[in-house]
Amino acid sequence: MKIGIFTDSYKPYTSGVVTSILTFKEELDKLGHETFVFAPSYPGYNEQEENVYRFYSLPAPTNPDYSLAVPVLPGMNLLIKKLDLDIIHVHSPFTMGRLGMHYARKHDIPIAFTYHTLYDQYVHYIPVAQDLAKKIAIKYSINFCNKCDHVIVPSSKVEELLRRHYIKTPVTVIPTGVPLHKFTCEDPAWLKKHYNIPEKNKILLFVGRLTKEKNLVFLIDAFKKIKGMNPLVSLVLTAQGPLEEELKKHVTGLDLSLETDVIFTGSVPFNTLVNIYFSSDIFVFSSMTETQGLVLIEAMAAGLPVVAVRAYGVQDMVDDGLNGILTSPDIDEFAGAVCRLLTDAGVYERLKTNALEKAKSLSSANMARVLESLYRELGSSRSRCHRTFEKTS
Repeated sequence: MKIGIFTDSYKPYTSGVVTSILTFKEELDKLGHETFVFAPSYPGYNEQEENVYRFYSLPAPTNPDYSLAVPVLPGMNLLIKKLDLDIIHVHSPFTMGRLGMHYARKHDIPIAFTYHTLYDQYVHYIPVAQDLAKKIAIKYSINFCNKCDHVIVPSSKVEELLRRHYIKTPVTVIPTGVPLHKFTCEDPAWLKKHYNIPEKNKILLFVGRLTKEKNLVFLIDAFKKIKGMNPLVSLVLTAQGPLEEELKKHVTGLDLSLETDVIFTGSVPFNTLVNIYFSSDIFVFSSMTETQGLVLIEAMAAGLPVVAVRAYGVQDMVDDGLNGILTSPDIDEFAGAVCRLLTDAGVYERLKTNALEKAKSLSSANMARVLESLYRELGSSRSRCHRTFEKTS
């Protein structure tokens, strides 16, 4: 099959959406399909990648790391005809998603939309009228869903949310899988070799964007309490984002060290990230807005038990008491859960074993085959509609 992927974010930007696209793209290519990506360009990023078409873009006013594509590419209509796509898969209801929708309808190509993000939870990036923006975001995204042939969601909780908004389009849950073949431990002491983390300290790890929606002030405050109960512990934040300096000030304001207590590694290549997972002890996650939380499964693939705040997508990924612990957004409860894993070796080992099994069940190869089956179903449904139309016309 020939698959057109339209996305508002792509390499070198780092996010769960980008990771999802890259993971599925790699697995679909292995299955013999051709994937074509339509994405924004990024200043200073000039990697030449086959079958990737970049659009001129501008930095987002409230997040300069993020580029907003101008959805105009000379010869685009002829290109879509030449590629002869079997399906268009969009990953946003906005600029590039709308463009994908336009060409899907113009050339009678089935269109699928992955609802990655709870868009109404991101209105804090809009400086004014946030309540109105929240209502508009919900109405806009639901309207877009209803114009697609199929909606894909990463978790059953997001499916429930869409059902409550009366989505008419068929919805299928397909989480982004984990490329288990990449999770081989090359250096289990990587973090302590590269950072000034005391040898006896246990390491708590967070991976994600340094943004408001990740609830990282809560996580750092909880760590302060954990540190008070168990001094031999460090927190590693492997991420980048607009709140980095603000969060560092918060750390030092709590009399915590940026050298030995809370370590910011910045963004790292994936092979380094795998070493970071394997050189940590517990994965901690405080976000309240996740639709899946792919990093949770990545952590489990490295055998890390998880302590996370109970939220939409998180509850599909973490089975409370089995491969991790879910808590309310209460600092004392969260800190207590982490301290339990730090002190109870029996519970820790049981959750670690179950975390590895959970990751195996959600391999990227398995999830790509599910997506492939959906693509074929959409293609055959469109063919059946064509034959019915020809017979009645």
